[in-house]
Amino acid sequence: MNRLNRLIVAGWCAVLLSLPAVAAPGAGVDGTPAPFFVSTAGDDSWSGRIERPNGGRTDGPFATVERARDAARGLAAGTAKRIVILPGEYAVVEPILFDARDNALTIEGGEGGRVFLYGGKRVTGWQPDGDGLYCAELPGVQDGSWDFRALVVNGRLCPRARLPEQGRFTHLTEFAVPWMGTTGGGWKRKPTEEELTRLAYRPEDLGPWLDIKNAEITVFHMWDESMVGVAAIDREAGVLTFSSPTRHPAGAFRVQDYVVWNLREGMTTPGQWYLDRTGGKVVYWPLPGEDMARAEVFAPVAQTLLSIRGTDDAPVRDVTIRGLTLSVTTTPLKAGGFGAGVFEGALSAANGEGCLFSGIEVVNVGGQGIKTWKLNRSRLERCQVHHTGACGMMARGDGLAVEDNHVHHVGRAYPSAIGLWGGGAGNVYGHNDIHDTPYSGICCGGRETRIEHNRIHDVMQELHDGAAIYSSKGKGIVLRGNFVYDIVDTGGYGASAYYLDEQCEGCLVEGNLSFNVARPSHNHWAQNNTIRNNVFIVEGDASLTFARSRDYTFEQNVVCAGGAIAFSNIDAITVLRKNVLFSGAGRVEGRKQDKYATVDTVPIAPGGENAFEDPGVLEYEEGRVRFAEGSPAAALGIEAIDVSGAGCRPASTGAP
Repeated sequence: MNRLNRLIVAGWCAVLLSLPAVAAPGAGVDGTPAPFFVSTAGDDSWSGRIERPNGGRTDGPFATVERARDAARGLAAGTAKRIVILPGEYAVVEPILFDARDNALTIEGGEGGRVFLYGGKRVTGWQPDGDGLYCAELPGVQDGSWDFRALVVNGRLCPRARLPEQGRFTHLTEFAVPWMGTTGGGWKRKPTEEELTRLAYRPEDLGPWLDIKNAEITVFHMWDESMVGVAAIDREAGVLTFSSPTRHPAGAFRVQDYVVWNLREGMTTPGQWYLDRTGGKVVYWPLPGEDMARAEVFAPVAQTLLSIRGTDDAPVRDVTIRGLTLSVTTTPLKAGGFGAGVFEGALSAANGEGCLFSGIEVVNVGGQGIKTWKLNRSRLERCQVHHTGACGMMARGDGLAVEDNHVHHVGRAYPSAIGLWGGGAGNVYGHNDIHDTPYSGICCGGRETRIEHNRIHDVMQELHDGAAIYSSKGKGIVLRGNFVYDIVDTGGYGASAYYLDEQCEGCLVEGNLSFNVARPSHNHWAQNNTIRNNVFIVEGDASLTFARSRDYTFEQNVVCAGGAIAFSNIDAITVLRKNVLFSGAGRVEGRKQDKYATVDTVPIAPGGENAFEDPGVLEYEEGRVRFAEGSPAAALGIEAIDVSGAGCRPASTGAP
């Protein structure tokens, strides 16, 4: 090669080395998949491959997630795929569906602002409607083709018109059939169709003004409720006939409470609303200073925004969703069952493996926040779910990690809503913050699952027979290192901190703290479980219950009560040793039971392997428990516990 040729070759090499690396087709320079972009400034006829429209507006991002999904499906099978949704607001009228064709797909929010997907329509054209109210006519409401149970005004999930203004009405219907428990098969006699669709009311509660086209009724049970419409009213007999059956009959469990929703007569406070189906309009009472000409109002049309649906034969694999905000959904008018579990989530996923849902906010939705089932070996992390009509998160499957999520202010429409509802085998529900729920904080059955390091407070605000952490039919469930406080018992079957219910077996409750919970440990129809090294602090009387249970170990716990301490069904505890049982009233007793009836009360006298002196608890309200020098706890081998790190971990710690 002569000198000139060598110079030419060297020049070309320098040019080539100065060029950016060329990625494989469909991949970015760093090896990550080259994304399809979605933008509010996009067009579905473009390629979706560039982030912003070009100068001639001949190419740019897509306008819809559906178009980006379809484009990603056009890539070779097995190729990692990526959709980036740029900041902005996106209306979702029908659920966006994903299936096994979308394996290895990542959907993420772009940087620089919030990516807001909402399942509804903007409501404008507000006009005065008398009495300080405003209304907007909506096509489809009068003929029933558009119906909804949620309204979002200026970022608030608004309360519906209700009667009575506070509390509940008492109805006259009774259902005296015994409940035999889930283990016993439910109702001793199956309720009739008439019993599930009728309610006798007091004439003074519901007058001739009741509009049955608008009225909706919540019939309260013990641990759930039924919201139904009204098909007919017999004013002479004082009987309502429902448009669909309730979950349990009115009057079951000796609960005779109900509430009426969605009537003009129930508009008693600014911020409320109702859907006037008779007039074909939505009616709202503005807050002081709220200008309806400028108000941002959303009414839902969808029950689900993102729906991931695999099958047993073709599960969805390795789908990631992160950095999105989902809002504005509704539910159908029918009984939702326990936990309102029949309703969909704003994000719903079923039959999946290896998926990741991270950094998602779900806010102001009428149904569930995030709902998954048969979702295996997947993660749900660092999501915030709040102001929902039903549950916050339902995360069910095998091999799940559900960690560092913040769930609060759920169950605004369905009070049986649960903060976090789990189930399956080999799961971890850890380091979640859960508060302000009408029913239980965490409900979880299944097998070999750990529920640990969660911070739960201000739950069980409306319904009964639940707990901060509740397990039914759990096998080998471990409750460890949880921090529970400030739970008020509102009556009925009560409220607890830690509750092992029917068919729980081989479970361990260890190293947990509770305070301001009168019944820290409740156990029902369960067996062969261990309660060890917990600290339960109660200002008044403390109740620990073991109805219809057997073969329990209760050891190395501290129970410190300002009043008496009572163990109900004391014979269920076969090992009771090395505990500190301190009663400020000087009364520690065991109650012998026949099923649920107390037949005898016996004192648990000082001596033996338990201590009855003051344990000298110096600190506990921040989660760090310390004992004073000379505390009997140390002599019994009781370890001081520290649950101050329960709840969401800062991202800077390197936690997931």
